[in-house]
Amino acid sequence: MAEFWEEAFKNKQEMWGLEPAQSAVLTHDFFVSHGVKNILIPGIGYGRNAKIFKDSGLSVTGIEISQTAIDLAQKHFGKDLTIYHGSVTDMPFDQALYDGIFCYGLIHLLDKDERIKLISDCYKQLAPGGYLVFTTITKEAQTYGQGTLISKDRFALFGGVNLFFYDEATLQEEFGKAGLFEITTVTENYPFYLIKCQKKP
Repeated sequence: MAEFWEEAFKNKQEMWGLEPAQSAVLTHDFFVSHGVKNILIPGIGYGRNAKIFKDSGLSVTGIEISQTAIDLAQKHFGKDLTIYHGSVTDMPFDQALYDGIFCYGLIHLLDKDERIKLISDCYKQLAPGGYLVFTTITKEAQTYGQGTLISKDRFALFGGVNLFFYDEATLQEEFGKAGLFEITTVTENYPFYLIKCQKKP
């Protein structure tokens, strides 16, 4: 995966533009209204979803597998943005506890063991009362069922990407122990779930 994303960011640079995703806007408003001060963004990319949080005065830390993406993020948003270089599968990178964690469009790239570990690792880094917000692709996406079936609801697609497609049953199964309290849908490039969890205060 490291080589795939490094090549993607080298070749396509800011491939999704600089405007935040709709999920990031919704999560920003939710975090601000709930008094979140410091957040972790696993899979921060080149930072397009970080800016809206930074502009509101939140402290933002990221994790990113591609050094090219980190360089782009620091070019756009300054060197004061802390980004750990590595895979989210190697979390934790620090011992900090965060008020909020926002993980956009990443978990569906992982296999089941990696997904369970990511949710668990993020939950462990939440401060008591903190919020975990994930977005992931749903089975309503037109790409569901395309490519080569790897395992249940997981397919090898174009260019070497493996995608797992969630439904509400799988969300309950994987996020249920992480304080899951709300599932909504949001349309990005694909239909996404916006998943909210809270750690007990």
